[in-house]
Amino acid sequence: MPVKIRLQRHGKKGKPFYWIVAADSRAKRDGKFLEKLGTYNPNTNPAQINLSLEDSVRWLENGAQPTDTARRILSYKGVLMKHHLNGGVRKGALTPEQAEEKFAAWLEGKEGAVTAKKDDLAKAKEEAKAKTLAAEKEVSDKRKAAAAEAAAEATAEEAATEETAEENNETEA
Repeated sequence: MPVKIRLQRHGKKGKPFYWIVAADSRAKRDGKFLEKLGTYNPNTNPAQINLSLEDSVRWLENGAQPTDTARRILSYKGVLMKHHLNGGVRKGALTPEQAEEKFAAWLEGKEGAVTAKKDDLAKAKEEAKAKTLAAEKEVSDKRKAAAAEAAAEATAEEAATEETAEENNETEA
């Protein structure tokens, strides 16, 4: 039975949420699956991925073929790296300890990159918020200045009409 590691769509219209599953390749996309390996939520930035590393590696070692999108997700989480290192251990090129050290170093580098991206996103969001606030404050100041100017003009005009009314009264008297 050919097995695929693929995404199974859940969620509502416009808000997809995926399960990462090992399924028979002949089964429907959202149909019967052999094992749920994790979840993928692309609605957040960065996307949330929860994945069972050991189960995913086990399915790859048993011959499961990931789809293109599933392959990218597995690569992002380090499943393909772990599978690759396990192949080196089976061939005798690495000891299990060396493989674990390499995987831990790779995970540490990946974690640093992810936190850097999260920090950059938070910084960009904060800058955009500050820029929007400054623009709103500028518009508000212009509006206040225009209102004060209009009020000054209205009082000046009112005073002028009063003066002309007084002059008219004096000339009539």
